[in-house]
Amino acid sequence: MTNAHATTPPPENEPTLSYAPGSDERRAVQERLTELRNQVVDIPAIIDGDPVETGSTTTVSPPHDHEHTLGHVHQSGRDEVEQAIAAAQKAKAEWAAMSFEDRAAIFLRAADLLAGPYRDTINAATMLGQGKNIHQAEIDAACELIDFLRFNVLFAEQIYKDQPNSSSGVWNQMQYRPLEGFVLAVTPFNFTAIQGNLPTAPALMGNTVLWKPASRSVYSAYFTYKVLEEAGLPPGVINMLPADDGAAVGTPALKSEHFAGLHFTGSQATFDHLWSTIGDNLDRYNTYPTVVGETGGKDFIVAHPSADVEQTATAIVRGSFEYQGQKCSASSRLYLPESLWPDLKDELRNQIDEITVGPPEDFTNFVNAVIDERAFNKIAGYIDYAREDDDATILVGGDYDDSTGYFIEPTVVVTTDPKHKCMREEIFGPVTTVYVYPDDEFASTLSLVDETSPYGLTGAIFAEDRTAIRLASDVLEQAAGNFYINDKPTGAVVGQQPFGGARKSGTNDKAGSAYNLMQWVSPRAIKENFNPPRHFGYEWNQPDLDKQSKTARTEVGDGSVSA
Repeated sequence: MTNAHATTPPPENEPTLSYAPGSDERRAVQERLTELRNQVVDIPAIIDGDPVETGSTTTVSPPHDHEHTLGHVHQSGRDEVEQAIAAAQKAKAEWAAMSFEDRAAIFLRAADLLAGPYRDTINAATMLGQGKNIHQAEIDAACELIDFLRFNVLFAEQIYKDQPNSSSGVWNQMQYRPLEGFVLAVTPFNFTAIQGNLPTAPALMGNTVLWKPASRSVYSAYFTYKVLEEAGLPPGVINMLPADDGAAVGTPALKSEHFAGLHFTGSQATFDHLWSTIGDNLDRYNTYPTVVGETGGKDFIVAHPSADVEQTATAIVRGSFEYQGQKCSASSRLYLPESLWPDLKDELRNQIDEITVGPPEDFTNFVNAVIDERAFNKIAGYIDYAREDDDATILVGGDYDDSTGYFIEPTVVVTTDPKHKCMREEIFGPVTTVYVYPDDEFASTLSLVDETSPYGLTGAIFAEDRTAIRLASDVLEQAAGNFYINDKPTGAVVGQQPFGGARKSGTNDKAGSAYNLMQWVSPRAIKENFNPPRHFGYEWNQPDLDKQSKTARTEVGDGSVSA
């Protein structure tokens, strides 16, 4: 037993390795890529720490090589959900009662395992399963996930240390209880870090979790769970339930009386459905559930006439086409001034012409395949629409091919209609659309940016004119939860830019901050009085002194009572 008030290790952002030609890290991850490609992994549900093989399986394939098999995934259903709820309820009391230091140590160890012996595995799994190049895998699956685990420990410690004032003779305390029930974590395909953070953040605060990973990222999810297991996560704390059909897990989970919270990242339509279902089931629950969600965005870059052309073009290329535009924060609508457009157009063409498209195992490929056939068909549909529409032209790219993998060229559409379909709807692929505005309409264009999209996730202003920067920041105050000045609107770093947006982009509870962790506790105020009163009376309800002395004199004069 220890009576020390432990201080957790101060976190620092995990350094990003370069993977330069000839480097040790490049050779190591290439070897791991080969090893994983040459084996087939069986991915079960994991309930109460035990693998559960349902017998109903689907195949996991790389998006850039859809005929290759990486693994077989056992599909979860109602029976597995009910088993997982029982396991989560069984594990809850002991996990919640465990000291914060012991819970924190598990996730800090998981971070060190990812930074060390599992770095190549989690990166290679993300490259193969989700089609990320090595740089995108490194900044996501390794660095950001490590940062989430380490910084969340710091944020949790700060929350627990936040205590109320106490007056004389009284000790006031705040207890940060875990939610009364289980948390359902529904995670996306596009970030291994997010799929790791959504179940672990509530778990760190003492909750037990049902985790439904996206069907297209279950390969890296499996390895993420194995890291948590090796780090010492007790059985039943996080129960992984793979399912291609999200309703197979979501429907029975949301019907349980023990459902207490939803931690979600995914599409707006799915989030709307889940929230509506929760509302329909309110009479079932023991407590009002916590709902935290991040959906998507139609993210913007606005350039002022004072912007630097090369900086703006580079931000457009990186912000629009890194990870094939499959980021909630990807820049997919661009507002560029007439005076800069000729030079910007040439610079965009020149940079995009240098991009190669292909499998992530070839490290020279900047752009890889989109995640699956459904995404491929949707994105190709937008390209075809733009190609045939009188108000749009394709400036760069526009070709696609799914014969081997789901490859789509980086594509720039130019439109004369600022409310064009490609300017309003989330495409979630390597397609971005330009609207060229007259220089003297900068202010009104900012209002156009604010009003065009239902989302409010990320956006950027490029300008050297400080007045223009201030105007954009003010007009676009509600248009982006993460706003960037002379930088691309992607790449939020844990501990530096807490991430999230409002409007139709979600509840803006800022992953990678204490704001998010606060959602997974139910505070209880505790007051202890060291010397409680022994009578109900207060000074205020005693007789006035004049009345007291008058009464005393009267009583003495009557001879009935002596003073």
